Amino acid sequence: MAKELLKPVTVSNAKPGDKDKRLNDGNGLYVLIKTTGAKWWRLDYTINGTRKTLSLGVFPATSLADARRKAEEARAKVANGVDPSDTRKEIKAAKQIEAENQKRIDAGLPAINSFEHVAREWLASLLHTVTDKTHQKKVRRFELHVFPSIGQMGIAVIKSPNIYSLLKPLIAKGELETAHRLHSEIGAAFAYAIAHGFTDYDPAQAVAAQIPPQKVKHRAALTEQKEVGQMLRDIYSYEGTFVVQCALRISPLLFQRPGEIRQMEWKDVDLVEREWRPFVTKTNVLHIVPLSAQAITILEAIKPLTGSGRYVFPSIRGDGRPMSDGTIRTALRTLGYDKDSMSAHGFRTTASTLLNEQGWSPDAIERQLCHMPKDQVRAAYNRAQYLDERRRMMQAWADYLDGLKNGAQIIPIKKIG
Repeated sequence: MAKELLKPVTVSNAKPGDKDKRLNDGNGLYVLIKTTGAKWWRLDYTINGTRKTLSLGVFPATSLADARRKAEEARAKVANGVDPSDTRKEIKAAKQIEAENQKRIDAGLPAINSFEHVAREWLASLLHTVTDKTHQKKVRRFELHVFPSIGQMGIAVIKSPNIYSLLKPLIAKGELETAHRLHSEIGAAFAYAIAHGFTDYDPAQAVAAQIPPQKVKHRAALTEQKEVGQMLRDIYSYEGTFVVQCALRISPLLFQRPGEIRQMEWKDVDLVEREWRPFVTKTNVLHIVPLSAQAITILEAIKPLTGSGRYVFPSIRGDGRPMSDGTIRTALRTLGYDKDSMSAHGFRTTASTLLNEQGWSPDAIERQLCHMPKDQVRAAYNRAQYLDERRRMMQAWADYLDGLKNGAQIIPIKKIG
């Protein structure tokens, strides 16, 4: 087919008519002269059996030579099976995203399709599955350790070394728990990205083997009878506020998680039925804690002081919140028990160890600790399991602690059939 039929002067001198008209340069390239006098360069081409037209600019801003060069580039794409119209759309879309991203960055927002953009979507998708406190911790970890490093990178271009680099400082400082947790959460964010079409692979997988295994560090707890007896005597000699005294004294009797005890609500306590029924967010179940006579005595003593409010152990600030999460720990430190000898969580270990030694059913002990099965159906079914045995166990445990506190010669309590 003939080509380069036009001359610059021909295009320049072409006049508009009553209708749009073409001046052909050959091989599909032509200038379309509009009735308004505007001169548009066009290229007709065929790809995959479809006839299409591509705009190449306006004369004289786009000269005849420019139009021919653009047409030749387009023909080369067509010869390689690439539609130049699609390429142009992709370039236009990329420019639009670039402009939008600049606006978002200027406004303090993450760029579209960046790791931070996708990770925040993933974090938002978890809101209904975790507590607000847990969600805030996850977000804070990403803001501290992840987003400053790879937040603005496109999620599809992130490589394994990028992830390893942000974890290396944590590994160097020995913060292995945080490193493992972050690695797992980054992997979860990439799983979300893959499922939603943002990328097609997870570069975090290759990093797992580079993080040293974490040595399990058990929470400090006393498990020897003499030491437990002395601790109980110390607890009953504590001279802090009455609310803290009661919280400290009831902790070994109930051996629930410290957060659950400090957030105990009166609406969940039934002094007549001798039960406390908290909803445990850690395991997402309604738990049953039988109350021994000793626990009832403590609750009856504090009820005139806090019974008109929401919490059994309210904050000393009187702001409607529960006791702060460091109160019991601080009380133990005041009594001389450092972080390596006894912790607020250690009452659970003390009870579990001694009750197992004394022959109580391991299943009953686990249920009382609210270590529920992973299966939620089984968890709901089993929450009242072993309840009769647990009632006996909790009263026997309280009597046993009384004996230790009073310095009596203790004979290990045995499961009553």
